[in-house]
Order: sequence, then structure tokens, then C-alpha cells
Amino acid sequence: KANNTLRAYQSDFRDFSAFCAKNGFSSIPSQPKIIALYLTHLSKTSKFSTLKRRIASISVIHKLKGHYLDTKHPIIMENLHGIKRTLGSRQKAKKPILINELKLIIKAIDKEKLRDKALILIGFSGGFRRSELVNIDYDDVEFVAEGVKILIKRSKTDQSGEGSIKAIPYFENQEFCPVLTLKDYIREKFTGKNEGRVFEISDKSVALII
Repeated sequence: KANNTLRAYQSDFRDFSAFCAKNGFSSIPSQPKIIALYLTHLSKTSKFSTLKRRIASISVIHKLKGHYLDTKHPIIMENLHGIKRTLGSRQKAKKPILINELKLIIKAIDKEKLRDKALILIGFSGGFRRSELVNIDYDDVEFVAEGVKILIKRSKTDQSGEGSIKAIPYFENQEFCPVLTLKDYIREKFTGKNEGRVFEISDKSVALII
């Protein structure tokens, strides 16, 4: 498993453990009826997709610790179906940032915070995932006459690791040009060296910055 995936499993399991500790249950090994109670508890504040992910995480942690947990047990499945009927499984996607909002964000960023400006402009113009942005290395970036080409070595939609290239052109408005901003940021950060992660932050930090 990828490190980020394992961290997500562990984070989910910590929430389950906290629920068990609060109610006097054993979190590992656990039982289907405890999982069902946990799902009912979660359903008051969480989306249906979160419930399914928590089940998967609890199952993985049990396997890693050498315990078997039947996550397809009728008591779990029937509870899930009941919750689904109540909540509905329709997901609400996060609203995208629109161009006028992007301009307001860039104008609000301090001039000294060139990294944040480059991060947001490149992320927006290239349609990058957070995980893709934080994994960009110095060698993955190539400035060309038309703009910049960025190699994505691996992403959530490229599990085979073949890689792909995202090309971003220069913008007419230099204030909001991702290519010029990235070039200025790299020139400032990589003085005297030519290797390493471009942004050197975690994917969670990307969300916090935005």
C-alpha cells in the first residue's frame, strides 16, 4: 500500500478506536455488531462514502494485525442498506474555484508568499490533484517556448505508474500567469541547487493553504 493510503487507514481506525474506548468496546479484534453500532453513530454526521471507507480501513488494520473481521456480515450489510435508504448515496462534490474567485485569491496572497501563489495557479491551470502537486520534483519541470511541461510520474488515475505530461501555456495577463509565477518561484527556491521537491509540503497542507 502507498504511504498516504496507509496513513488514511490509520486515521480512520483512530476514530473507530476513540468510539470504542468511549463506549467500552474492544476496537481490535472487533465484532460485526460493534461495527454496525459505529456506522449508526457515524451516519448522523458523515456521508455514505465515509461509512464505506471506514469499514475498509477497519478491515485492513485487522488484517495487518492478524485478525479476521467479516465486514460482509448481515448485521453490517443490513445496517448499511438502512442507512443508505435514509441518507441516500448521492455525493455532494466540492464547489470548484472559478476564475474570478481565483483572481481574488491571488490578489490576497502576500507578495512574499511566492510558493502559495505558484501552487494555486499551477494547480488551477493544470487541473492537478493535491497528491500530484506535492510530488513534483525539480527534474519534472521543463520550461519551453510555449510555457511549461510538468511530468506527473504517478497519480490516483495512473496506478500502473506510466506517467503523463501536463502542459500549461503562458497567460496574457502576467499577474495571473502560472508559468511566470512558477519560474520566479523555482528561481528563488533552487538557487545553487537543482534537485528536490518543488513545493515540499504535504497534500493536507495544500488544502490548508487554499
